[in-house]
Amino acid sequence: MTTKAAQMDKLIEASAANIRSTELLAIIRQIFNIDLRTLPLTPLPQSVLDTYLEQAAGAAAGPDVRRTLNETLAINLDALSALEGARISLFSKDNWMLQQQDDLFVVHTGAGDVDVTITPTAYYAQQSGSNSMPQELSEALVLLGFTYDQASQSCSYADPSGEPVSDAFKGQTMRTLITFIRTACASF
Repeated sequence: MTTKAAQMDKLIEASAANIRSTELLAIIRQIFNIDLRTLPLTPLPQSVLDTYLEQAAGAAAGPDVRRTLNETLAINLDALSALEGARISLFSKDNWMLQQQDDLFVVHTGAGDVDVTITPTAYYAQQSGSNSMPQELSEALVLLGFTYDQASQSCSYADPSGEPVSDAFKGQTMRTLITFIRTACASF
């Protein structure tokens, strides 16, 4: 299976010398199903891409586009590509970045990515026979710094300094979820 990042690379490579920011935005929308122009972002994605293309001087490359978007707008397309098929829904920047009907957990980030909440989906409840956050998963998330809330059956984390959650912490969180899904939910 070709990843979304690889698909993006191929499309950019086909017209790298002449590609414009509007075309890059269209490629991202086509492949990732995310319209960056509608997200509440500052600076505007098109101006970020225009600046990148000026600096690239006809040598645009997918990995560089994705790195630029992550560094300037905190849109990590490489991470989204890596989460394909992980059965995790992701709501970030007031938009569904990833969502499938058979996803088992929702990762919901707040404004500015300073907090994150993880809850089981209705599909998980249907498959497991329980609406509860699995104890093994909540314990693993608490070890990372999350707080478990029994009333809402969720685990939440907020950066103590009010800064956006780091990519490293996001990576640890996703690895914890993926490991749990692969081991405890393989039959779902």
